[in-house]
Amino acid sequence: MAPLGLAILGSGIFAKEAHLPAIASVGNSTALLKAIYSRSEKSASGLAADAVDILKLSTRPDVYFDASPNANLDALLARPDISAVIVVLPIPTQPSIILKALAAGKHVLSEKPVGKDVATGLGLIKEYEATYKPKGLVWRVAENFEAESGYQAAAEAIQAGKIGKVTFFNARVVNHIDQSSKWYNTPWRTVPDYQGGFLLDGGVHTIAALRVMLPSRMKTLSGFASLNKKWLAPHDTINAAVQSADGSHGLVELTFAAPTESRASLAGNGITITGTDGWISVNQVQVLDGGAPVGGLRVSINKLQKDKDGKEIGEKEEIIDKKTDGVPQEIARFARAINGQDDGFGTPRGALNDVAFIQAALNSNGAPIDLEKLVQ
Repeated sequence: MAPLGLAILGSGIFAKEAHLPAIASVGNSTALLKAIYSRSEKSASGLAADAVDILKLSTRPDVYFDASPNANLDALLARPDISAVIVVLPIPTQPSIILKALAAGKHVLSEKPVGKDVATGLGLIKEYEATYKPKGLVWRVAENFEAESGYQAAAEAIQAGKIGKVTFFNARVVNHIDQSSKWYNTPWRTVPDYQGGFLLDGGVHTIAALRVMLPSRMKTLSGFASLNKKWLAPHDTINAAVQSADGSHGLVELTFAAPTESRASLAGNGITITGTDGWISVNQVQVLDGGAPVGGLRVSINKLQKDKDGKEIGEKEEIIDKKTDGVPQEIARFARAINGQDDGFGTPRGALNDVAFIQAALNSNGAPIDLEKLVQ
């Protein structure tokens, strides 16, 4: 198949640190970066220069920005050699840009979350499904945790029955964000125009990982949310109890308000899923890639062992290490979906369930909320 003619819309930290290396990783036989758009010429030009270095390009991608009448977003979207765009823009800005790109006949891979709230996401999805999906256009949400090989390996082990029937689970993510953080100092995150602040922007990752691994959809949630650091408004902490449709249940702890770095580093962050015959944990670790340490996920599968008479005689541990590959995976899967090989990853409705979880946890105040009804 011919490589995808690609443009990046947005020039922030994640575009540079994640999407450019991911495009390099999938290779120019899969995607060719042809253009970059940002609101300002300076930011678009900066990312274009980074692209030359990271992608080893002989020529700089074309630069588009709002102040140019002949090289603005409309001009980029009019190019017939660009068939797809990656949207990496602030959460409140993305919906209108997604629809604009679809209306121009472009396939779209947009960064998570699917919307600032369920209503926004659901509105986008309904318009896509009614107007653009019938035309053969592909829209996927770039939720890299969904595509991570580590979480996929854990899901496969659970589906294979290695821990028996899932009974309970827990997810813990304790982060320390201070006012010097590069993520905090992104202007649209400093004063967020969307629910939950970092809990929405970052919390959907953990929920997506649970969505991938759990064999049954999370159905009912009861939780509490709070603000513990005023600069992380409107909320920075969630604690929720959740029950899945199959009766299994779990606890989810998400916070960006650890008072010190040690509270985060020693928190025991990760996801553990327990079954009738064992348990699985997934944790972020350093793994070796060609002898060099890189970020990754360690999947620990602990299976109950029995003798021929059914007597329990201990447990056996299996370790699976996977390097972090979610962003390259989502781009590669997006390209395959455009070429008719859709594997079901990155669907907007899947991403909507992640937003629904965060929204329910922010608003529950202890009352049970039906997650399935929330996304209807």
